[in-house]
Amino acid sequence: MNARPDHETIAAIAAPAIAATAAKIEAAFLWACELDVMCAKPGNVSVASAGHGMNAELFLASAQAAREPLSRAGATVGARIEAAIANTRAAAGCNTNLGIVLLCAPLADAFETQALQDSLPAFEASVQQVLRALSVEDACAAYRAIALANPGGLGEADSQSVGTTPTVDLRAAMALAADRDSIARQYAEDFRDVLGFGLATFRAACAMRAASPTALADAVLLTWLGFLARWPDSHIERKHGNACAQRVSNEAAAWLAQGDARVCAPHALDGWDAALKASGINPGTSADLTVATLFAAACLDPSITTLSTHPSLDSQETQPWPR
Repeated sequence: MNARPDHETIAAIAAPAIAATAAKIEAAFLWACELDVMCAKPGNVSVASAGHGMNAELFLASAQAAREPLSRAGATVGARIEAAIANTRAAAGCNTNLGIVLLCAPLADAFETQALQDSLPAFEASVQQVLRALSVEDACAAYRAIALANPGGLGEADSQSVGTTPTVDLRAAMALAADRDSIARQYAEDFRDVLGFGLATFRAACAMRAASPTALADAVLLTWLGFLARWPDSHIERKHGNACAQRVSNEAAAWLAQGDARVCAPHALDGWDAALKASGINPGTSADLTVATLFAAACLDPSITTLSTHPSLDSQETQPWPR
């Protein structure tokens, strides 16, 4: 009778697969973050347009700093968040990616759990499992990360404020803010906006813009506009109020109504970009949700991370899904 392998043997057999999954997560994260700054989005920092005292190099350095902690095999969601933000703070010296990290950490954990099943339903089920397993320790780690990142405009909440020590698990803490913060809402609602609306919008945009010489960048822009038009940006609302956030959301909807050809025309949105930045308005949460969407897309189909993030590639190279 064959003896069962011992734990060390099992670990040795599993190690290459674990390392391969971590590498996929890391590649997906870097690809998504690079696309974020390669695509010019009004009010956001990009390679083409700095703003808000920051430039694209800071965001790229932040992605490099956060990639290893986010993809660290076996790490809890809270540990991924805290280490990624600590590394980012050391690399960039300011808050460049708190929202991105908060969104991508549970997605990374979920992909690690179901890496052998590259399907959206399996990914969604894994995300739900990860969110329901979040602990008070995860909340404490996330709160420390938020304090270190020191984002503007958070204010005080009636319960479980980020300036205190949480006494509930991270999902429960996020649920308390879900009605006013789109990132918190993802934790409360199983990332429905990202895995539902976001992925569907990105895939449709890839097909719609397949003939464009800037197909991939166009798809990112249209996905970002979709988020901004559908939900007033939480970052804008915190810093400038609900009326301003709603106005910018309405502007995004008006641009989308003009059609993809008009929106994606070279320099079409330059004036809007300049106006937003002149007023200190940054639709940052919409960008964070877009990055999380790109990250999820790349986790589900790692082959798309081989596509260059340079926006001027031939469209045949930048069409991740068949039409």
